[in-house]
Amino acid sequence: MTDTTSKPRQSGGLSDIRKMFGSGSTGRQFGILGSLIAIVLFFQIWTGGKTLSSQNLINVVSQQSYILILAIGMVMVIIMGHIDLSVGSVAAFVGIIVAKSMSEWNVPWPFAIAIGLVVGALAGAWQGFWVAYVGVPAFIVTLAGMLIFRGANQAIGQSTTIPVPPAYSFIGSGYLWELPIPVDFNVLTMVLGLIGVGWIVYNEWRLRRQQAKIDAERAPVWVSVVKVVILSAVILWAAWLFATGRPGTSFPISGVILLVLVVIYSFLTNSTVFGRHIYAVGGNRLAASLSGVKDRRIDFFVMMNMSVLAAVAGMIYIGRATASGPQDGNGWELDAIAAVFIGGAAVSGGIGTVIGSIIGGLVMAFLNNGLQLVGAGADAVSIVKGLVLLLAVAVDVISKRRGGPSIIGLMMRRREKGAEVLPEIPLVVPSGANESSQPADLPKV
Repeated sequence: MTDTTSKPRQSGGLSDIRKMFGSGSTGRQFGILGSLIAIVLFFQIWTGGKTLSSQNLINVVSQQSYILILAIGMVMVIIMGHIDLSVGSVAAFVGIIVAKSMSEWNVPWPFAIAIGLVVGALAGAWQGFWVAYVGVPAFIVTLAGMLIFRGANQAIGQSTTIPVPPAYSFIGSGYLWELPIPVDFNVLTMVLGLIGVGWIVYNEWRLRRQQAKIDAERAPVWVSVVKVVILSAVILWAAWLFATGRPGTSFPISGVILLVLVVIYSFLTNSTVFGRHIYAVGGNRLAASLSGVKDRRIDFFVMMNMSVLAAVAGMIYIGRATASGPQDGNGWELDAIAAVFIGGAAVSGGIGTVIGSIIGGLVMAFLNNGLQLVGAGADAVSIVKGLVLLLAVAVDVISKRRGGPSIIGLMMRRREKGAEVLPEIPLVVPSGANESSQPADLPKV
């Protein structure tokens, strides 16, 4: 066992400014967040202020919420080293069942939503079984699922459009309610903004408290104060824009669902044993398996969870479109995958965050929206989105090839005081009947 001593870290000046976003999930996506801000400001100037108008922001959230929900599940799949090509077809398959259950089978909409979630879970369990326990590569399983569930959607709906009742459409096209208070803004939207500010303050306080307990390096108090003030101001300003839009509109219900899922899955991946196991298996499957992690169970859950979130996305979409059709979900998987990689996930797995994927999805959303506002055609939009995705992944790959550190890896690196040295453990390679449960789509170690 070898002892190492880290060099003292410098403090003050630019070093302290970097610490403003240098810890926690926000810091890991600082560069991506800066890109998002630059894109928004660029189109805000180009469009003469239309990008950050209240109605445009409401439209962006309404139009992209289901893609961002898919990105939440897709980042977990990619962290595991897999890919899921079936999410668009699963969303369409669930959407047609939910629409038909309400319009033709007279099922009340709350029960129809429950049916949709169960169908999504069953579809995910089917795919998870083949990936985790049979060992078929996830790429092949989900490619087959894309064809199977797309065909099932068309078979059940007879390639026709099935309308949904107005009461159900609220989850996709509704807004936070107006309270009987004589003010010129939506009160609930501003309350939601204040909750966001409270979450920022609590997270910063908890972070500093945890750092103090383990005697880790902490940023100066002024850095934390400035960080909280900036983030709180942005949240309240955005909440005000949503709350003062066209009469009858406010923050979309689909956006509320998205925020709830972001909080739940951020906690799941960052603060639970199961979340740590996802990163462990994605980073080094054999080492995780030797440490006692049930990698097959992790594979199964992640694939099933992805289909459940696809079901949620599909149900939100048909609520917004007021009907389910045979072309629903086309290309959704590509947008979700692009959002995850732009958000900082590594192609080889083991790296990625929920917050980063949401930021990556917003980058694509504002690119798409901004180009539409300036009158660009669908061909130009597609070309630009493809180039952005290629550049986001190429920067990290080129950095690794030149022998330098991974840029994505640098964004994910925790900055802690001191260096932890692990004792040397002899490598034990399983043999015989109990050989590694590593799926067939990964190379044997």
